Formats: sequence, structure tokens, C-alpha cells
Amino acid sequence: MTLCIIKVPTYLKYDKIAKGLIIFYVGELMSNKILKGTALLTGAAFLSKFLGMIYAIPFNEFVGDKGGELYFFAYNPYSILISISTVGIPLAVSKIVSKYNTLGYYDLGLRVFRSSLLFMAITGLLAFITLYFGSGWLASKFIYSSEEGNTVEDVKKVMQMISFSLLIIPAMSVVRGFFQGNQVMEPTAISQVIEQIVRIAVVLIAAFTIIKIYNGSIVLAVSFATFAAFIGAIASCIILLYYWQKHRKQLRKHVKVSQRPLNISTKELVIELFSYAGPFVLVGIAIPLYQSVDSFTFNRAMYMGGYEEIATVSNATINMYGHKLISIPVTIATGMSLTIVPALTESFTRQNRKKLFVEMNQSLQIVLLFVIPAVVGLSALSYEAYGSLFGMKNLAITGNLLAWYAPIALLFALFTVTAAILQGINEQRFTLISLTAGFLVKAIFNSTFIHAFAGKGSILATGLAVSVAVLLNFWRIRRAILFSYKQTLKRTLFMVIYSLIMWGTIIILKYICGMFIPYEESRIAAIFMLSIGVLGGGFVYLFLAYKTTLIDHVFGGTNMLNRFRRKKRAN
Repeated sequence: MTLCIIKVPTYLKYDKIAKGLIIFYVGELMSNKILKGTALLTGAAFLSKFLGMIYAIPFNEFVGDKGGELYFFAYNPYSILISISTVGIPLAVSKIVSKYNTLGYYDLGLRVFRSSLLFMAITGLLAFITLYFGSGWLASKFIYSSEEGNTVEDVKKVMQMISFSLLIIPAMSVVRGFFQGNQVMEPTAISQVIEQIVRIAVVLIAAFTIIKIYNGSIVLAVSFATFAAFIGAIASCIILLYYWQKHRKQLRKHVKVSQRPLNISTKELVIELFSYAGPFVLVGIAIPLYQSVDSFTFNRAMYMGGYEEIATVSNATINMYGHKLISIPVTIATGMSLTIVPALTESFTRQNRKKLFVEMNQSLQIVLLFVIPAVVGLSALSYEAYGSLFGMKNLAITGNLLAWYAPIALLFALFTVTAAILQGINEQRFTLISLTAGFLVKAIFNSTFIHAFAGKGSILATGLAVSVAVLLNFWRIRRAILFSYKQTLKRTLFMVIYSLIMWGTIIILKYICGMFIPYEESRIAAIFMLSIGVLGGGFVYLFLAYKTTLIDHVFGGTNMLNRFRRKKRAN
């Protein structure tokens, strides 16, 4: 994909018909870019999350539930700080660059990029100082009792190791945002995958070397595993530098053909940048924010409720290993949200309501098309999935928790996409209200629910909290632009029906296979059962969605499936 410029000849500048045709052509071109960009970023994000789940399998073998909980304690505050340091400004840069490029003021986008790059370098340094020197205080608040699990000193050490990546990632992420604003998605996608591959390689090599070869401690292994984020960030920077050199001449051409510069000061650009960045930060920290409530209250509530013996395994299952599994369908929504913001911003800026509504419906429906069957299938195969990936130990607890936790993925996905839509229609400030409402619900009910339902209480509190936030977002979208959900609701009904048929298919397959293979006792048998369930259930769902043309309608009816059908009929 390359950056392109459509220059209008002088004699056409005042011809309304010609200008209309050019705008229409640009719109069609951008529509193709949206689909390609969505596929690229979603694919990269999915691969990244998939690798993140796969590495957790051997990592669990090395460090167990204790190491998993320790990893979560360090990673949660890091995630919040990295979201504040990276998610807000880069995505805001993406939106501003897309906005001013649409209007022909390419030089303003470049000014925003340079200012935000400097700002993010400073922000990253402050985030590093905060986490490194505040690790002791945070650790003392996370650990209620060290009799059954990790100590304050263990958590502090791991936090300090992970804090170093904050020095690089914030500034690096601005470059990704600038490329995305120019509708160039390859740098973000490829650097993201390379960063994950390098990080995982360092994690596994370090854990294997320390635990298996030198018989070292779990704390030391997890410390080096978290430090791997710093090494991965360096690898990502190298990839982005390559793409910057590749597209530098093209970017300069954009600036040369910019319209007469607007009289906008740097101060005004910075104010606009932060007006967009704040809500983006809230979207980025949504999941870590809900998990932070668990960081401060989970162990204490479990101990006070009399569940101290299963506190560590429950915490590790929900917030570390189980979360790895549900994050895969959520990634679909995340990849979508990264690409629809510039596109929606363009349609909203041009006041093209028809195109805007089409893009909004499509973004919601693509997410629902994949996430609904994913969470239904994961719930049906929760014991087999957790047993296959992380072992059969304590499966009565871990499998049950995963079954309850899986549907939360749909809520997280919907919050991510609805928040992105709010960004695109310039209603980003409302995200503060919806997320705050959800956070308060989680904070108020979390301990009470845990006292009553043990680990499941945390899941129920999260589900209730995110549901409140999602419903508020839907309400605001409807109120702001009179958007109709009729089409999306109609197609969602079919997705739910097909998913329930898929769920029934999986249950039948489990019943039949249970007569011959002990998948509840053997890990190998659980892997076999999981494979059969995924393949069988997935085939049924996709077959129904394909035969009823649901997939065609969701993707616009002009995709490759239609060409495939015509070729099939011709043969």
C-alpha cells in the first residue's frame, strides 16, 4: 500500500460536477483502503494475541499459577501506564492527521506528529519513574497475605523490571499513529507482530534457562519475562524506522502540495490533540482498569470470604491465563477500532451520513459475526480449552471460571468498537462518562460478589460493569446522530441462532466422543476433543452463515464470496 495524491487540475477547481466525481472516487478508494486496512490490522492484532496465548502454555509449565499471578500483578499497572502513555496520543494523532489530510492540510498533520513525538518521550520517562519508584507501594496494596502466594518483595522486583519498556514504547507508538492517519497500516501491523515474536522468544528462553537449566526461582524467571517487553520494543522501533525511510519521500510530496497553511498555532493543535487523546486513553485502559480493581481487592476479598486456598489459582485463571484466551476475540474488535476511526472521521467531516451509517453498521456486524460464535464456543469447550493449554490440574475450578468468563469477551469487544464509533462522530468525551459508570459498578460490587460467589463474583462484577458502559455508549450514538440499530439487531439475531446451533453441535460431539476418549482426565484426550469441537462447531456456524448469505451481507455483498459463487455456478 502506498500513499497517493489526487491533484485537481486548475480548470476543474470550480466545476461542481467534476469535484463531486473526484470526491466520490476518493470515497470509493478510501472504502477499499478501509477493508484492506481493517484486514491487515485485525490480522496482525489477532496473530499477536494468538502468539500471546500460545506462549502462555509453556510459560505456565515453567512458572505455574504462582508465576501467572505474579506476572499479572506486574503487568496490570504497566498496562494502565502504557495505555495512558501510548493509546491516547497516537490514536489522536491518527484522527487529526486523517482529518487535515482530508481537507488538504498535510503540513498540519506533520506538525502534530513532531510535537506529539517529543511529548510522548517525556511522558514515557515520567511513566517509567512512576512505576519503578512506586512499585513498592503498589506491591504492598496488592498482597494481602503471603502465606499461600507471592510476597510484596517479589511483586516489587517484577514491576521494576517491566518498567524499562516505558522508556521506548510511548514515543514509538506515535509513529504508528501517524502512519495510520495516512491510511498506511503495514508499519503498525508488521512492527506489532515482530515486537510480539521477539518478546515471546525472550520470555520463553529466559524462563526455560532459569527454571530448567539453572533451577532458579520463579520470581527471577518472571522478572526476565517482563523485561522482554523492552527487548521487543527495540525490535519494533527498527521495523518502524525502515518504513519511515521507505515512505519519507512520499510524505514530503504530500506536504509540498498542501493547501495554503491555516493560521493555527501549535498551542491550538495541542489543545485539539488532547481533546481527542483523553477519550482514547479511556478506551485503552478500560480492561486494565477493571482488572486493577481485582489487583487491589481480589486477594483480600477471597481471604475474607474463606476462599484463601483457591485465591491464587482463581486470580491466575481469570486475570492471566483465562484472559489470554478471551483476549483473542476481543482483538478482532481492537483491530477494527484502530482502522474505523480515521474512516468514520472522514465520513463525518464530509457530512456523508449514508456512508457513515454503512461503515458503522459494518464495523459492528463484523465484530459480532466473529465474536459471538467465539465466546459461545469457548464457553462450551471451556474445560477442554483450559485443560489442553494449561494442564488438567484444578480443572474443576479453572474450567468453570473460564466458562463464566468467556461471554465477557463480547462485552469488551462491544465497548471497544462503540467507543471507537464515538471517536469518529466527535462524541469522544462521552467515553469518560460510560467508562466511569462501569468502573464504579465494578468497584462497588466486586468484593461483595467475591464474598458470595468466590472467583465467579469478580467475573459477574466485570460483566455488570462493562454492560453498563456498553449500553450507555449505544444510547449516546443513537441520540447523537439518530443512528438506527435495526439492521444490526436483525443480523445479530441470525448470528445468535447459528451460534446456538453450533453450541448444540459441540455438546453432541462431546457426548459422542466421551464414550470413547477420557477427555476429562487426559490432556492429550482434551486436546483431541478441543480440536473436534472447534472444527465441528466452526464448520457448522460458517456453513450456515455462508449458505444464508449472512457473510455476504455483513461484508457488503461485493466480496470475493460472490465471485466464488459465480465461478462455482459456471463450472
